[in-house]
Amino acid sequence: MLQILAQQSSGGGGLSLILILLPMGLIFYFGLIRPQQRRAKQQQALMRSVEVGDEIVTTGGVFGTITDIDEDDDVITVEIAPGTEIRMLRGGIGRRLTEDDEYDDDEDEGPDDDVDEVEDHDASDDQQGPIQSS
Repeated sequence: MLQILAQQSSGGGGLSLILILLPMGLIFYFGLIRPQQRRAKQQQALMRSVEVGDEIVTTGGVFGTITDIDEDDDVITVEIAPGTEIRMLRGGIGRRLTEDDEYDDDEDEGPDDDVDEVEDHDASDDQQGPIQSS
């Protein structure tokens, strides 16, 4: 289709091509490039804003608490268990945990969790004799 538009000898062929390619370029920019740039800026802001004592999750899925930050080398020390610390690059921070992110068992319960006990029912009580027709 684009070849047909490009081969037209009239002056309107170039305009038609632009009118086809322009929306495709806008969709590509606003659908892919811009959201990716926004996420990158948010990630950089997160890495700059972490402080000692913050609970984080690394990009590898390890939970821990920041115990030291080396600004010169961009390295942080994270305590992943009592007495166990790892050093990692600041870029390995996946997200910072807040009180809202922590798992709460009480919120997981719904109305169906409080099920009343059902009486034991003997199946022989349901059996009736043969149905007789009159």
